[in-house]
Amino acid sequence: MFERLSESIGSAMRSLTGRGRISESNVREAMAEVRTALLEADVNLEVVDRFCEDCVQDALGREVTKSLEPGQEMVGVVHDRLVSLMGPVDRHIALVEPGPTVVMLCGLQGSGKTTTCGKLAAWFKKRGQSVMVAAADLQRPAAVEQLQTVIEGVAREATGPGRVAFHGEPDKCAEYGKAVGVAVGVCQRALAQARAGKFDVLVLDTAGRLHVNDELMRELESIDRALEPHSILLVVDAMTGQDAVQSARAFHARMNVDGIVLSKFDSDSRGGAALSVKTVTGAPIKFVGTGERFDALEEFHPERVAGRILGMGDVVSLVERAKSEVSEAEAEEAAEKMAKGQFTLQDFLKQMRAIRRMGPMKQILGMLPGMGGMLKDADIDEKQIDRMEAIILSMTPKERDRVGIIDRSRQKRIAAGSGAKLDDVSRLVKQFEMMQRMMQQMSGMGALGKMKAMKELSRAMPAGGMPGMGGMPGFPMRGSTMTESPKARFKQRKKR
Repeated sequence: MFERLSESIGSAMRSLTGRGRISESNVREAMAEVRTALLEADVNLEVVDRFCEDCVQDALGREVTKSLEPGQEMVGVVHDRLVSLMGPVDRHIALVEPGPTVVMLCGLQGSGKTTTCGKLAAWFKKRGQSVMVAAADLQRPAAVEQLQTVIEGVAREATGPGRVAFHGEPDKCAEYGKAVGVAVGVCQRALAQARAGKFDVLVLDTAGRLHVNDELMRELESIDRALEPHSILLVVDAMTGQDAVQSARAFHARMNVDGIVLSKFDSDSRGGAALSVKTVTGAPIKFVGTGERFDALEEFHPERVAGRILGMGDVVSLVERAKSEVSEAEAEEAAEKMAKGQFTLQDFLKQMRAIRRMGPMKQILGMLPGMGGMLKDADIDEKQIDRMEAIILSMTPKERDRVGIIDRSRQKRIAAGSGAKLDDVSRLVKQFEMMQRMMQQMSGMGALGKMKAMKELSRAMPAGGMPGMGGMPGFPMRGSTMTESPKARFKQRKKR
């Protein structure tokens, strides 16, 4: 999300590196570049000016101008100010006893409320709470049916010990607009049902509009007065920049919002909403939506987002995602197999699938320190991983365990079964055999020997990658596909 912003701020910070002791004017010059970058990222002007001036004053207070490493010192100043700008955050939703805790979601039409309702239900379910979701959006065509489909999918597929239920009254859509308080009645009956069913949480999916207007706000205020929700969450589309911030300000003024959910946080938007909304509205960001899956809802951590913006990565979030997809026992088993040189294509397929469940490859790599700049022009082709998976799935279990038995005849059969070219299969087999041999050699080495072996492995791999990879170790890139001929690959390397 913050690629362009990260690149611009990184360039400004690098301009201070290597100058030795610098002057106040150098710091202000660097912050002028940061100011431009923030404005281009659609951050609120007032927020930008205050942020930049605070950074300058902090730098002078820390005596960055007298530091021997002013670039690093300044990164620390900007990081702390970014954290302060977006936080502090109370990420928890307090549950009441006896239940249910009523959580009301509001926002503009198209902001992602319905999808967020499903993600929030999955979030509660994973933590052992029973949750009911009520469809109070009676204005938008088929909104009730859409939410029902989403919640049934959560109940069926989301992990966790909690239970998930849906309350909807599609017949009331015909009455909407003709009588007062129809949506309020639906919410009240949902609350009664949630109490009778001993649910811990009731989530209300309310109506939205294309813009903030009195009709919408009066309806939301009526629901607020009738049910007195314990928490009001505003769903804001992160892609809409300053429009999102202004609508959030309007909602907060009328509804006294308890927290904000930034949807579409994994998009290619400029990031201005994330950096502005807390300061402009006073309401904290509690969650961010990071994808389309039910579990793609993360608690908001300002310090982690600041790290991503400054190219420090977000290893903590990456580890948390990994833990949710791969158990400790599975990780230890894979590590042990690698250490013994017994890692098979079946193991590789299993690990590859676990990594893909964590999110898009480019997003995952962006969480690694220093990778932001490298990924600027990278176009990672997820379809190539599908092709690789198809090749492995076309092998017999015996072939996946013993890749060495895959001769030319077997390769032809695998190619026909997977729809791949024979060269693709041959290349995958050869590269994996090479990796296996290197693992076996490394199994008896010390740390230094393993480092040297890894260097040799990276040199030996065509295009510097794992099976089917090009451009970056371990991940396929567009423009260096698995289906390239060896002649084309040779020409490409020769050009480099």
